[in-house]
Amino acid sequence: MDIQEMKDFAKQIRVTTLRELAVPGFGHIGGAMSIVETLAVLYGKYLKHDPKNPLWAERDKLVLSKGHSGPALYATLALRGYFPMEMLTELNRVGGRLPSHVDRTKTPGIDMTAGSLGQGLSVACGIALGDRLDGRDCRTYCIVGDGELNEGQNWEALMFAAQYNLGNLTLFVDNNKVQLDGWTNDIMSIGNIKAKIQEFGWNVLSVDGHDVEAVSNALSGVVAPIPSAIILDTIKGKGAEFAEAAAPNNHHMTFTAEQIESVIKEIL
Repeated sequence: MDIQEMKDFAKQIRVTTLRELAVPGFGHIGGAMSIVETLAVLYGKYLKHDPKNPLWAERDKLVLSKGHSGPALYATLALRGYFPMEMLTELNRVGGRLPSHVDRTKTPGIDMTAGSLGQGLSVACGIALGDRLDGRDCRTYCIVGDGELNEGQNWEALMFAAQYNLGNLTLFVDNNKVQLDGWTNDIMSIGNIKAKIQEFGWNVLSVDGHDVEAVSNALSGVVAPIPSAIILDTIKGKGAEFAEAAAPNNHHMTFTAEQIESVIKEIL
């Protein structure tokens, strides 16, 4: 996809995610909305994948460490043909195939099961190293939240990736400034994320996470023999006015079908 097509794709993902969330009337709307543009760029241009063969060994892998943002990834996968659009009605349903946190055993196209935050980057390091040892020419992408960086395991993984020159690993930090219990800076300030990750020996870029072109340009420059991180400056709940206004209490919300439809009309 070119830039305009990716912008249009991002709009499709956002609208589809909102309609998906409207079915149960509750869910992790905040963190799902903040990674829409990143997913549009990855699945629109950069990610090597095959919807007809989700377990293709040569595919690029995506580790959604902030697994509660699954609704946006589910919408993306459905739009790309991994499963029928009708399956999106199973979001958050007991026994359904689209659980509240992503699960690789239930949903086609999911590469890692997520739950307790802070583990995804370590898994992504293992996947990237495994692909390199097996001689596969593919990349691993990992998306973590800024609040998730409060977990020390992430910093061990950053050190590991630099030590082993995992140039086939790209990390996205969704810096939306809010975590489950409130503003990230109030709970456990991370400080200068870019400077900290650079000190671990990574190539680091900072971009507007809602600017498709900026995200795409950042990814196009990720060719260094060392791991790369892209810090996404984002807004939790982006595109859903009622969710944005509820910050910092918009990690998980209830909402009405009328609220969702009103937002969709504004987007379209």
